[in-house]
Amino acid sequence: MTVAYNRKIILEDGSEYYGYAFGAVCDRVCEIVFNTSMVGYQEIISDPSYTYQAVVMTYPLIGNYGMAADDYETEIPTIGGLIVHEYNDDPSNFRSAATLSEVMKTYDIPGIYGVDTRKLTRSIRDFGSRKALLTDASVPVAEGLRILAESPVPTDAVSKVSCKEIRCADVPDAHYHIVAIDCGMKKNIVRCLNQRRCRVTIVPWNTAAETIESFRPDGIFISNGPGDPMDAEPVIETIKGLRGKYPIFGICLGHQIIALAYGAKTYKLKFGHRGGNHPVRHLETGKIEMTSQNHSYAVDASSVAATDLTVTHINLLDQTVEGVRCEADKVFSVQYHPESAPGPQDSAYLFDRFIQMMEEEKKHA
Repeated sequence: MTVAYNRKIILEDGSEYYGYAFGAVCDRVCEIVFNTSMVGYQEIISDPSYTYQAVVMTYPLIGNYGMAADDYETEIPTIGGLIVHEYNDDPSNFRSAATLSEVMKTYDIPGIYGVDTRKLTRSIRDFGSRKALLTDASVPVAEGLRILAESPVPTDAVSKVSCKEIRCADVPDAHYHIVAIDCGMKKNIVRCLNQRRCRVTIVPWNTAAETIESFRPDGIFISNGPGDPMDAEPVIETIKGLRGKYPIFGICLGHQIIALAYGAKTYKLKFGHRGGNHPVRHLETGKIEMTSQNHSYAVDASSVAATDLTVTHINLLDQTVEGVRCEADKVFSVQYHPESAPGPQDSAYLFDRFIQMMEEEKKHA
């Protein structure tokens, strides 16, 4: 006997995609996006960059290895929702401490499975990311469209996920002190810095430059995070006050913030970059790196030419800017995630470059 669908997705064009509930059963309006990763759904649902977004997984089977206690990227996941083709609620993994559905219920994250994710992904690819309503299957389309029209896109994503107070991630043999501006920072970034003998002082997104300078850091890091980089004006102003004084490294949203601090512009992509299979050319070496990405906005290439920044990396799929630097100010950034867990690992050398810059500063001090 066929069980009737009990959940559905309504898009702004009136199209509907039916499925079944898992995780929390609640209505949610989100920006709908897709991710092409084959593994890493735990890292995806716990990545703060997905705040207010419902993620369509293009890989068909999700949930089969459960949820491991050590693999979260944040303490409290803030993803808007998860949409999959086939959901497995009986994971086979000795590290699994809970099912995906159990965790999503805990954090009030709605999920829908049984959806034609290939058709839905093509719709996002062809017509762009847009608002979607995750709701009960009985809700009329007209009612869903009314809810979508009356639900504005929030602009407080960074303030929602940033830490609320200063904290420290120390290591016994620390050789460098980094102040990390938390715009929604993934845990593995801190791990990568700790592994390189860095004591990391993590500060809220709206921390002033003067406060950061009072910590006497060896370097400044700007994290990934959700939303439009223009909404993170306090961070942009802070970087304007710090550039040229310390080595600075930015990832993802941090990359966009650095570009804006130097006078470049950003724009929203049609459907963004999300997944672990984006080829990026390093212009200095000619090497191609396979990268993991998660962003809706990009740095405008033509606007970089009028700044003190130089483009260092280019996305080979759409020629978007993937990295910039200012040699004189000891500032550099990349759009992708060199710390990505579970991978790829092609770009871990960028952390080593940051360490080298701080070491050179120590020698010249």
